[in-house]
Amino acid sequence: MSEDFYDVLGVSRDAGEDEIKNAYRKKAAEYHPDVSDDPDAEEKFKKVQKAKEVLSDDEKRQMYDQMGHDRFEQAEKRGGVGGGAGRGGMGGMGGGGNPFEDIFSQFFGGGGQGRSRNQPRQGQNIRTRVSLDLEEAYDGVEKKFTVTRPERCPECDGEGHPPDADVNTCPQCNGQGQQTTVRDTPLGRVQQTQTCRACGGEGQTYSESCPECNGDGTVRNDAKLSVDIPAGIRDGQTLRMEREGAPGENGGPKGDLLIDVNIRDHAEFDREGDDLHHHHPLSFPQAVFGDTVTVPTVDGEAEVDVPAGTQSGETFRLKGKGMPHLRGRGSGDLYVQMQVVTPEQLNEEQRDALEAFAEAGGEEVDVKKGFFEKIKSSF
Repeated sequence: MSEDFYDVLGVSRDAGEDEIKNAYRKKAAEYHPDVSDDPDAEEKFKKVQKAKEVLSDDEKRQMYDQMGHDRFEQAEKRGGVGGGAGRGGMGGMGGGGNPFEDIFSQFFGGGGQGRSRNQPRQGQNIRTRVSLDLEEAYDGVEKKFTVTRPERCPECDGEGHPPDADVNTCPQCNGQGQQTTVRDTPLGRVQQTQTCRACGGEGQTYSESCPECNGDGTVRNDAKLSVDIPAGIRDGQTLRMEREGAPGENGGPKGDLLIDVNIRDHAEFDREGDDLHHHHPLSFPQAVFGDTVTVPTVDGEAEVDVPAGTQSGETFRLKGKGMPHLRGRGSGDLYVQMQVVTPEQLNEEQRDALEAFAEAGGEEVDVKKGFFEKIKSSF
């Protein structure tokens, strides 16, 4: 059995929103992979994030409490758990009916408890993606982007109908906003109370729908936004912009905008965590006699002393020349792997020098005669 989300955050089952947020901050700081020495820190950090996501969402938390941890996770894998449902039983992003009703149907043969028709509901979270160069991730950057998202319809102010439309009692629920049915299931007789699909829980229908939004109460528009991306961000991490998601209902707050970060591949560096790896070509004479070579770094160049006799594949560490740690405590390292390049074509002087070197074999050679100098100067 997986660990209960309340246990993950260390809060009681009746914890309020502020208590959950405070517990999340403490746990996130404790298990953040950049600061924790715990070998399982990354996995624990993900559990803390997931627990906060579910318990901070009213609908998800209600479903989690009613279904229990394991069944909730099974339902989520099937794609049945989402954010707040939109007007008329449609999701705030234009999806199908209330996802909680579908989940209860899967597991219990009935729907969830109906909501109060006037209860505020937070809007859905929406996702987008931004792409960065490695240099932007190194320095941090303000990134401008455009996202298409649902917004409150300006024509009807989110009501879904003109202000002068005739109001009628919903014939499906007789103005209750909810419908109750009883079904026989393998688990016994289950009473299902669910939001009326005909009126979306309002108990009323209208003679006209808003021509701008077709009664949904939202329209999709392009929004130009900007986000501050911190130095050291990693590929695949997600940033959250609060209240930039879909609009809520009945005065509820907007959802959040989740921004998935993609970092493009770099021509010079491979990244592993906050460390960088660079493959640097080294000529045969440089490897034999040693040299000081200049290698690239993300923000400039650095010199590496290559000792005589360096082998191909040998790696040199440049401390602090990698990516900055996300929490601002130092940087990773740059690992430079030397690759000795074998010349594909030799001129006559180079060939003679190497043949003389090969003929010398393992015997001692008089350096004073300029033997090695001849080899070095020929390349």
